[in-house]
Amino acid sequence: MGILKIMNERVKKLSIIDLKLAQGGAMFLVIILVKLIPEIMNINIWWFVTLLVICVIKPLYVCWIKK
Repeated sequence: MGILKIMNERVKKLSIIDLKLAQGGAMFLVIILVKLIPEIMNINIWWFVTLLVICVIKPLYVCWIKK
């Protein structure tokens, strides 16, 4: 069994609350990193915009376009 199949089975066990808690944890991890390394915030805003677009392409595709 491939790693993607195993991870898909594990993710299917999570409830919406579990997913939101994981998102919150990731958010707080990023806040901690920014507090520890403040130079991260000196990066040009367009890098953040590019990363945002890269991260939302797949979920938007699955939600709105894929049949």
